[in-house]
Amino acid sequence: MSSPSHFSLLVIDDEPDLRTLYELTLLREGYDVETAGTVEDAWLHLKDRTYSAVITDMRLPDGTGLDLLRRLEEAGRREKAIVITAYGSAENAVEALKSGAYDYLTKPVDLKQFRAVVASALGRGAGSPTVVPANLPSENGKAPAAPFPQGLATGPAVAVSDPPAPPLSPALARMAGQSSAIQQVRALVEKVARSMAPVLVNGESGTGKELVARAIHEVSPRGEEPFIAVNCSAIPEHLLEAEFFGYRKGAFTGAADDREGFFQAADGGTLFLDEIGELPLAMQSKLLRAIQERSVRPVGAVTEQAVNVRLVSATHKDLGAEVHAGRFRQDLYYRLNVIQIRVPALRERLEDLPSICERVLDRIARDAGVSPAPRVSREGLLHLSRYGFPGNVRELENLLHRAVALTGAETIGVADLGVPELALGQGEPELRLPAEPEPVRTEPARPAAPVQQPLPTNLAAYLDEVERDVLDRALERYRYNRTAAGASLGLSLRQMRYRMARLGVNVGGDTDGNDTDRGDEG
Repeated sequence: MSSPSHFSLLVIDDEPDLRTLYELTLLREGYDVETAGTVEDAWLHLKDRTYSAVITDMRLPDGTGLDLLRRLEEAGRREKAIVITAYGSAENAVEALKSGAYDYLTKPVDLKQFRAVVASALGRGAGSPTVVPANLPSENGKAPAAPFPQGLATGPAVAVSDPPAPPLSPALARMAGQSSAIQQVRALVEKVARSMAPVLVNGESGTGKELVARAIHEVSPRGEEPFIAVNCSAIPEHLLEAEFFGYRKGAFTGAADDREGFFQAADGGTLFLDEIGELPLAMQSKLLRAIQERSVRPVGAVTEQAVNVRLVSATHKDLGAEVHAGRFRQDLYYRLNVIQIRVPALRERLEDLPSICERVLDRIARDAGVSPAPRVSREGLLHLSRYGFPGNVRELENLLHRAVALTGAETIGVADLGVPELALGQGEPELRLPAEPEPVRTEPARPAAPVQQPLPTNLAAYLDEVERDVLDRALERYRYNRTAAGASLGLSLRQMRYRMARLGVNVGGDTDGNDTDRGDEG
């Protein structure tokens, strides 16, 4: 491990007393420290040398800490950035994280927390007895770490398709398929795993959100620490606080011993909150405090207990819409949704159907002690590709389990799959398999006579449905960026938002930092 003297830091603050306080604190830790009072002064320092990390106040005389972050990103600099914001300014904190900050602190700065965050950014959290790992609990409401726009201080990311492709880690390899949709998920998992930023995994039921959460944990530096998965919808409301934060002996009837909660069990590792949208508002408030303070108070205890937990949440709901409806706290939404990963539905990546089927059948055969593992026939795969899979990969697994149990053959055909014909989509399958020879047509097929569509019985409802479909397709084409989608239809952002609200169109994708209208959900 490098000694502290091998790390150089640049501290930017316009208040001389605070600048001196930060400088003395870091010098006592053995770091090489330089200081600046403005954005321009800081940039002059950065032109002369490279630093291990940059610590900047948000408000400066000639700009903001965000201006400096943007300059660092545009110049391709690798310094990790820590931003100091005013107390309670959640919007600025989230904006800093999305702009590439490794972490942020709130004023008044707790010096113990200050030292810990700097040590974490420099990778010294694991080996020094005086340094606490990243995402340490604090009284300052710090939210962890840097999202992907700045490259996470490790240089530009290598595209997934760039040769030679590095071998996938076992965690990423468990996500079967080579479609562009699943490759984007893998690439994003690798990026966010290197930071401590909270991640919100969004996707329909059965798409594999927990698989993505486990991959984030296993690829991250916390991979050897606990991964605690919690289904928020499965816990009775009156037990939520005790389950999350633990309790002390005698706190209530039946509390015969002290017991840890989910936060304590995940200490040092990752806490995965599945179906976070199902939490009642009262519990959302308590969860928000635990995230902000990085400490929890067990039921029946009088003091709080520090916890070091990285949060990954998942939901099939549109939490932005839930915030507007008053069913989800806006401030908690900001804390959880620093980085969002959308897991594609199975119907959006049908080209992965053969590899998913093979992977699932291998696992079924291994569990059942069957060899060789059965395979789905070509006709069976084409048959499955016409199905919409409302239950996604989980439904496909159930179909294959049933087929293996009932057939016992090495090849699973159309009749073994049990997909109802009425549930199949119309037209040709989207799955493309190697073509088979087709008989030569001796006569050209006659064009079908045009069929006149019946008139709608409710013109207003019919037109609303047409408009809803157009909005959905425009949003999907422009990756759920409402500004771009609206512009393609000749609509302003205000008109686009009005029509989406009137027709109940929800943004189901990941509106990342390229979405110029981000933040208006608040």
